[in-house]
Amino acid sequence: MSKLDELIAELCPSGVKYVPLKQIAEVGTGSSDRVNAVDDGEYPFYVRSKNILRSNRYLFDEEAIIIPGEGGIGDIFHYVNGKYDLHQRAYRIHLIDPNVNTKFTYYCLSANFKKFIIMKAVNATVTSIRKPMIENFQIPLPPLPVQQEIVRILDNFTELTAELTAELTAELTARRKQYEYYRDLLLTFGDEVEWKTLGEIGKLIRGSGLLKSDFVEEGFPCIHYGQIHTYYGTSANETISFVSVDKSKKLKKAKKGDVLIAGVSENVEDVCKPLAWLGGDICISGDMFAFRHNQNTKYITYLLQTTDFSRYKEKFAHGAKVTRLRQDKLLAYKIPVPPLEEQERIVAILDRFDALCNDLTSGLPAEIEARQKQYEYYRDKLLSFKEGTA
Repeated sequence: MSKLDELIAELCPSGVKYVPLKQIAEVGTGSSDRVNAVDDGEYPFYVRSKNILRSNRYLFDEEAIIIPGEGGIGDIFHYVNGKYDLHQRAYRIHLIDPNVNTKFTYYCLSANFKKFIIMKAVNATVTSIRKPMIENFQIPLPPLPVQQEIVRILDNFTELTAELTAELTAELTARRKQYEYYRDLLLTFGDEVEWKTLGEIGKLIRGSGLLKSDFVEEGFPCIHYGQIHTYYGTSANETISFVSVDKSKKLKKAKKGDVLIAGVSENVEDVCKPLAWLGGDICISGDMFAFRHNQNTKYITYLLQTTDFSRYKEKFAHGAKVTRLRQDKLLAYKIPVPPLEEQERIVAILDRFDALCNDLTSGLPAEIEARQKQYEYYRDKLLSFKEGTA
């Protein structure tokens, strides 16, 4: 029997009570804004993201848990012990009950707060939270020695998982750089092949009219431009979203072999991100294109991932809030057009590299994800208590 098992058997064999945070903690926001950030500031400045900024002033000097009021709801938690500055839309949770360990509460929030918020929300996506939502979150209260032992175990496990993940991430970064090098090398040609603009080998079909609010559980397959950024990789033959058959009749469609291209993004790097579509007819949204051509679909897709195309986008893409590349500029981009047999050979090589580096079902990304899931499983198991009156 482990030390934790012994403590539970001795101190709370009949279970533990759950209480809302408002009974054991102060919950409030800061008063600072991003204009208060200073690159080399003396104190950490917690805002509405995972990134911790710096500030030359501090609002609090305490042990606390920080969560954003907007963005990253249920995914971002900071533990702080000392002086810090705080954004006006970020919340601090400061424990006032001496029988509750702050780090224990931090782990409880990390494990269960997102599920709690989604259950309370009308929609599965929560864009902002209010103080009562946090105050009503239920915390298990085992005796303090049990809390402290759980914190000790999770601190060690967190450190070990972080070290292993860092090693895997470094290896993955190296593999991706290697992949990008060989991809660019394989797709570099001189005068031995014909060069043509995209406009000479195909045409752009602009999507329109499809909104995420049009999605239904079953129906006609569709892709929204945002999903190219967030879900799909280099190629796909099935969609994760659908619209009604009636709605589909009014929408523009892509066909098998088209390269789907995201027309906008928040940065130059992601604008015109391509997706080789290998399935049947699908509906496509506005702010994306279907490029219809007579070449190898994946070959064109890989060309639109190269360093050369990135440099081309940096030269011609524009926009303030969102970045776009005009259709005429996209169609003016010149690519090498070797025989189809050579295109297929290159694609076969790059497919193997792509799977190793980017496919979440194989290679290093899957191992990184498995490490995180393993950590979450044991964390959640440690923080699950039978409800009682102890």
